[in-house]
Amino acid sequence: MLVLFETAAGYAIFKVLDESKLQQIDSLHKEFDTPEKANKVVKLKHFEKFQDTTEALAAATALTEGKIGKSLKKVLKKVVAKEAHEQLAISDAKLGGVIKEKLDLACIHSPMVAELMRCIRSQIENLVTGLPPKEISVMSLGLAHSLSRYKLKFSPDKVDTMIVQAISLLDDLDKELNNYIMRCREWYGWHFPEMGKVITDNLVYCKAVRKIGDRTNVAGSDLSDLLPEEIEAELKLAAEISMGTEVSEQDIGNIGHLCDQVIDISEYRAQLYDYLKNRMMAIAPNLTVMVGELVGARLISHAGSLLNLAKHPASTVQILGAEKALFRALKTRKDTPKYGLIYHASLVGQTTAKNKGKISRMLAAKASLAIRYDALGEDTNAEMGTENRAKLEARLRQLEEKGIRRISGTGKAMAQADKYQHKSEVRMYDPSGDSTIPSTSKKRKFEEEEAEEPVTPAVKSKKAKKETVVEEEAEAAAEEETPKKKKKKKEKKEEEPEAVEEEMAVTESTEKKKKKKKKKAKEEEDDE
Repeated sequence: MLVLFETAAGYAIFKVLDESKLQQIDSLHKEFDTPEKANKVVKLKHFEKFQDTTEALAAATALTEGKIGKSLKKVLKKVVAKEAHEQLAISDAKLGGVIKEKLDLACIHSPMVAELMRCIRSQIENLVTGLPPKEISVMSLGLAHSLSRYKLKFSPDKVDTMIVQAISLLDDLDKELNNYIMRCREWYGWHFPEMGKVITDNLVYCKAVRKIGDRTNVAGSDLSDLLPEEIEAELKLAAEISMGTEVSEQDIGNIGHLCDQVIDISEYRAQLYDYLKNRMMAIAPNLTVMVGELVGARLISHAGSLLNLAKHPASTVQILGAEKALFRALKTRKDTPKYGLIYHASLVGQTTAKNKGKISRMLAAKASLAIRYDALGEDTNAEMGTENRAKLEARLRQLEEKGIRRISGTGKAMAQADKYQHKSEVRMYDPSGDSTIPSTSKKRKFEEEEAEEPVTPAVKSKKAKKETVVEEEAEAAAEEETPKKKKKKKEKKEEEPEAVEEEMAVTESTEKKKKKKKKKAKEEEDDE
């Protein structure tokens, strides 16, 4: 039996000397403990060395895809075909099927072969002569790097450095354009101030200034290619009654040069935006579909590269760009921000204020998946981004409509919800407050009244008034005595003995007060 063994340096064909030892799979590793024992089991028949890393990469790529490379085909025809009666032991069953189909060679793949491959790998440095260990390790490392690059398929279209530079330049151009336009409007406003209110578009304003020059030329200028008829008529009317100051031809010339700069920068900005849009669709198509070109480019620029952005979790993508607010919130123990750069995405912008946090969280989760797919995936289509965006839009409509859907099942049928009844926070009127029965006990109330009621001094001069007062006090004392006696009986039945003793002490004090009042009343009658 022959054995095909692949290494980073080349292909090795081994001849099995004693096949009986291969039957004992569990103890096969003992036969490869030393190089001497290993040479008694297998013997190197042929070794086909790779000429360079490119050939090694091509061979490794063909093996991973289950194909026969040129070098492997050459080896099999040269060595194995001569001994067609021998079986060929291989480590990949898929590759064995291809070899059998194309070269008509009997291939074998079993657990015994897998164990044999493992044992050969442990003694490969001794079995293959002419290859020092350092050379094998260097070749393995170089092939690993080359194969990783091939799998990631790095290409000039995948270089995200251009996106980082383009979005930074776009932001700088926007700042410079704003400064130039403000300067142009202020400068020309000294000569024709009314024009700034008539023409609101900045680019059209600069083009109109470049075409008009001095305001006296407005009447004879044709601005139909820049302005509608109504605005053009309004501008010509404003030029006739303008309050602006006179300027020289040299001033108008300098203002015209500034307008030329604004127009050129605006055109270049439009061209740069188209370039950025195309690069984003080539490098990160799914991310572009999810959040747009500008927001996606700013996320990549903020992270440094697309690969760095792919390493961030969804929670970090959500607040990327709001680091200052995040650390301030953590320091002051307040609520952390809900969104950063992702706030400017169209899905978040069209959401109501109360749902912005939910949509930004869901958008960040889907966008992080799209970023990883773009950075590490092999496909360059935007199907996944389109599907996820459709799901987010459906979820957004559901939130806006406040619909309640079933979590389980198909999710298409609406859940049975009870009729909503608004619970008012206004307190209802309590009619028990209309009751005339006092909430406090009569006994306590009577004691309070007794304490508050002042003793009326006896006045001898006013006899009639004294008599009426005495009669009223006597009647009140008589009326109060009867309910007191009834109340004492009830309280004696209901309350405990301790409470009864306290009541007795209170009643004794009240009776003393009554006796004093009666004595005073009698003394006043006797004096009269």
